Amino acid sequence: CEMCGGAEAKYKCPRCLTYSCSLPCVKKHKAVDGCNGVRDKTAFTPLSHFNEMHLLSDYRFLEDIGRLADIANRDHTVHRPTTSKSLNIMKNRARKHNIDLKILPIGFTKRRENSMYFNKKEQMFYWHVKLLFPQSHTEYTEKRVPSSKTLQELLKKYVDPVEADPVIRQKLKVYTMVSLSELRIFMKVENQKHNSIR
Repeated sequence: CEMCGGAEAKYKCPRCLTYSCSLPCVKKHKAVDGCNGVRDKTAFTPLSHFNEMHLLSDYRFLEDIGRLADIANRDHTVHRPTTSKSLNIMKNRARKHNIDLKILPIGFTKRRENSMYFNKKEQMFYWHVKLLFPQSHTEYTEKRVPSSKTLQELLKKYVDPVEADPVIRQKLKVYTMVSLSELRIFMKVENQKHNSIR
């Protein structure tokens, strides 16, 4: 046994070929070496060591891949359109308002949570805004915020010494100690690498 060195080895790890004698030694090997014990089906095998077992393993691996591809082809959620008519209308409205609107693919959590919409009657966008307060390790979400509302108006209910909710104000104490005009507000730039020039 390569782990305890005191007993005859009975088991061989399928992944790294480490020999062990018992279940405790197997568990110790996984913990110490960080091995998951699952054989690497794509690991390189020299032709000189290649035998019928390797051939059978490769054949089964290709069968599994074929099965997964077939399941993916039958999955209707994969083939349904990523944009709807209403989303296309909203993108066109955004373009007319000089807004570069990006739509996330179906399945993304941010897309599912987003409550943004365009009000045809008012000709106005209502935004889904996430406010992050890093120094307080707190975040809040504002749903359906009209385009006409300024950030200063939006932040009043959070950091204004008088208008803000007392519980929220206590959480954001470090932000309420300065005036709104002194606060620095940053917007996250999507689809851009970290530390790139903006």
